Amino acid sequence: MSRIGKKPVQIPAGVEVAVDGQHVTVKGPKGQLELDFYEKLSISIEENELVVSRPDDERETRARHGLTRALIQNMVIGVSEGYTKQLELAGVGYRVQLKGKNLEMSLGYSHPVLYDAPEGITFEVPDNTHINVKGINKQQVGQVAAEIRGKRPPEPYKGKGIHYVGEHIRRKLGKAAK
Repeated sequence: MSRIGKKPVQIPAGVEVAVDGQHVTVKGPKGQLELDFYEKLSISIEENELVVSRPDDERETRARHGLTRALIQNMVIGVSEGYTKQLELAGVGYRVQLKGKNLEMSLGYSHPVLYDAPEGITFEVPDNTHINVKGINKQQVGQVAAEIRGKRPPEPYKGKGIHYVGEHIRRKLGKAAK
């Protein structure tokens, strides 16, 4: 039995979960998320807990059991608390500013790099070298943060570029290594 799949999902106060056939809708104070899950799985709601169960031990069913439970858990956390990824710009002259809802970054190129905020994502710029990506969908927040980081990934010699806060950049020695 999947250790993750058999754990019930706690539903906090203020969050509504509705199961309609193979469709789950989670509403909370921050928004609403929906998911279509695998047809062989069944989801039941008992008091303030949601339980995902499977009918057999086939490989596909076992694989999707824990996945479905984890996705629903992420949806519940997203609509109640939300998700945040923090990025930091390191380098001389590297800076970011908010232009409406979008980001304008100076990353050492001959032109400013613009990044448009997708639907459901908000940016915060506490100072000109930090970016906070916020949203209710965990996958979307991570994808947007990775795309921003991809505009100028950190390089290993001087550490210049965009990196996650707390990320360790493996450094290399330069010419003097010999």
